[in-house]
Amino acid sequence: DLVLIPLPLSQHLTFPLLSVTLLVSFGSSMLYGYNLAVVNSPAAHIKAFYNTTWSQRYGHGLAPGPLTLLYSLTVSTFSLGGLVGSLLVGVLVNRSALLVLLAGGFMGFSWELGSPEMVIIGRCITGIHSGSVVPLYLGEIAPKNLRGFLGLVPSIFICLGVFSAQVLGLPELLGEDRFWPLSLSVVVIPASLQLLLLHCFPESPRYLLIERDDICGATKALCRFLGTPDVQAVIEEMKEEQQSLSSVEMVSVWQLLQDRSVRWQTLSVVVVNAGMQLSGIDAIWFYTNTIFENAGIPVSQIPYTTVGTGTIEVVAGLIGVSDEWTDGHSTSVPEPCCQLPTTLPWMCYVGVVCVIGTIAGFCMGPAGVPFLMTAELFTQSHRPAAYIIGGSLNWLCNFTIGFIFPFLQMSAGAFCFLVFCRVCLLVALYVYLVIPETKNKTFMEISHMFDTHRSFLSIPAYVGMKKLDGYGALESSSLEGKDSNLP
Repeated sequence: DLVLIPLPLSQHLTFPLLSVTLLVSFGSSMLYGYNLAVVNSPAAHIKAFYNTTWSQRYGHGLAPGPLTLLYSLTVSTFSLGGLVGSLLVGVLVNRSALLVLLAGGFMGFSWELGSPEMVIIGRCITGIHSGSVVPLYLGEIAPKNLRGFLGLVPSIFICLGVFSAQVLGLPELLGEDRFWPLSLSVVVIPASLQLLLLHCFPESPRYLLIERDDICGATKALCRFLGTPDVQAVIEEMKEEQQSLSSVEMVSVWQLLQDRSVRWQTLSVVVVNAGMQLSGIDAIWFYTNTIFENAGIPVSQIPYTTVGTGTIEVVAGLIGVSDEWTDGHSTSVPEPCCQLPTTLPWMCYVGVVCVIGTIAGFCMGPAGVPFLMTAELFTQSHRPAAYIIGGSLNWLCNFTIGFIFPFLQMSAGAFCFLVFCRVCLLVALYVYLVIPETKNKTFMEISHMFDTHRSFLSIPAYVGMKKLDGYGALESSSLEGKDSNLP
């Protein structure tokens, strides 16, 4: 018998496809990671700047409570900007890099002008840029057998962005008091490169054909991305999706929330996006130095310990992408670390190991999955609204963690991360039982899988659960016969 052996994935990863993936990840995802961690190392210097400026203006310094509140606002306002950017992504898609240049100017000159407001505004504007269309764009241009791999490349650049901020925050580099405005404004470099080079690549072929009905443009874009003139099969697939959507208008967010035919896809996007942010990973990125200081690590060793965690993070991210390349989507959920009491001298090092374990688990598991999953679970008519819902929840939860974590740490002390543990367990249970495997499936096939697959929550109580092919399936001895009407 004739046995067909599929070509290796590497033969389908063309230079233009890899180049545009690296470029948009470098200019957007890396900035996202950088801005998550850049305020961590200079936290003491920023607080001192706020206190000095307040004293010069009003004749007295800030009390510890209001100072913590102002710094928490500085950290979390980045997420508010991201929320605005995700809602205005269609308007800002061609202008977002210019916003970073403006933000860099605000933050770079804030110290010279004695204006804490410029730091907060600059952080907000960089957040607007981070609420971008990178995951949607990569999900649409990638072949279905590479969609998972390319969709997780931005997560590697997020790790690299965090690592870059940690390295630049070392005392030997930009960690000194007078250099912190420069470390905040470094974001203009990758944004400028993206602004200069991104116009060299075509728009999404799926967008060109389905939205603009530009078959010629879509064909040219596919030929360039895939490196072959034989793209007729892909064109036919997109035409099939276009035909199925020809009588369907683009749905709004409210219509998506009311559409019962995609309620499980919508709920999955809500659970996974909110769960990723509420896992506590952002608290680690925002406040790594504070966590290590409270764990008992000597202050002089904290910057280097932080860089060590960043190194582990990058390695774990590479492992996560290589796992996607070989095996498929990873559905693991990070277990949040517990900041252990420091009554014993060696407990501080156990705390560091817990932090490293949480970061490694996150990067090898769900780091890029929510963004990729949103693109995969919906057809073109529902996808923009789904991204608005997922992005809004992502940024709202990010803001919540960034703003309340210092106060949560003051109230719960060494056990503050136990709050996130329950969230991780619930999300892991939902992913295991509800979300099916989407690897190597077309968008229409994935949609059909949800249409024909009944969740265990919709089945009467006498129907049990069993494990099948790595995720939840249904079983019932009374429904196994020929008359079973279960899908």
